[in-house]
Amino acid sequence: MTTVNTVLGPIDSKELGFTLMHEHVMVGFAGVYRDYPELFGDRPLDRAVDVLKKCKEGGVDTIVDATTTDLGRDIEMIAEASRRSGVNIIAVSGWWLEIPRFFQAASVEQLADVFVREVEEGISGTGIKPGLLKSASDYGGVTPQSEVVLRAIGRAHLRTGLPIMIHSYSPGQVGKQQLGILQEEGVDPGRIKFDHSNDTTDLEYLTWLLEQGCFLGLDRYPGRLVSHRARTNTMKALIDTGWADRLCPSHDLSAINFIAPNWQQAEEEMKKYNPYGFLFIKEVVFAQLRDMGVDEDIINGLCVKGPRNFFEGV
Repeated sequence: MTTVNTVLGPIDSKELGFTLMHEHVMVGFAGVYRDYPELFGDRPLDRAVDVLKKCKEGGVDTIVDATTTDLGRDIEMIAEASRRSGVNIIAVSGWWLEIPRFFQAASVEQLADVFVREVEEGISGTGIKPGLLKSASDYGGVTPQSEVVLRAIGRAHLRTGLPIMIHSYSPGQVGKQQLGILQEEGVDPGRIKFDHSNDTTDLEYLTWLLEQGCFLGLDRYPGRLVSHRARTNTMKALIDTGWADRLCPSHDLSAINFIAPNWQQAEEEMKKYNPYGFLFIKEVVFAQLRDMGVDEDIINGLCVKGPRNFFEGV
């Protein structure tokens, strides 16, 4: 049996159900929800819960909240959103791209100790434990500072056993550099998921990552950089070559955002951009796959088998 830490406690991996592996309840900056909640507009928690309830009613059982401290992670708010909505939420430990100056003096081992403490004792003194570790590099490749975080995540993984999700810049094949560093730290590629992988249509690169044993996060639906149709074409090609059980489709959406001053207008614009929210994959992408002739059993297994295999280390 494999247990997975959710913000409401551990569950069996078989209980994950339909899982979106890269989403956010809230995005801002460190401490923003606790100190400046009014910047999110009226009733931010209630609005997030409403979004998640619709998500649950639409058949989504679990989401990974990929919000690190520098993206505004508020673990108590996330836990309350899970409790009130009925959606399992898995939090992360690690760091995104906003690396402050004080990190320049931190060693790999110091940061690894920080991440391990969150896994073993809980986040912010709450006892709520993350279920994943996260690191990030973008179009600039692995910078010296982000390498320190990446190596710390690798070492924290070896000490805790938690799998690793990676923010990567796929058009620049940055995943090759990130994977090489993690392998130097002794990490099994089968414990790594490269997110934003469908920001490229380079099947040779994506297949190379899969052949190393990695999982792919096919997120950022419906758009950005690459259209949703092109993203689905990429997914179909990977399914056709036998990789369906190592794919993790998702959206990289946030239930609420740091959108002051006109939050109502911003949310209306988001609804025009994506009227389906966290259900875009179920409502649009799966329909596209059906039109392309993908077997119904494979479609029903997407967002189920890949996430479960990732957590179980299969």
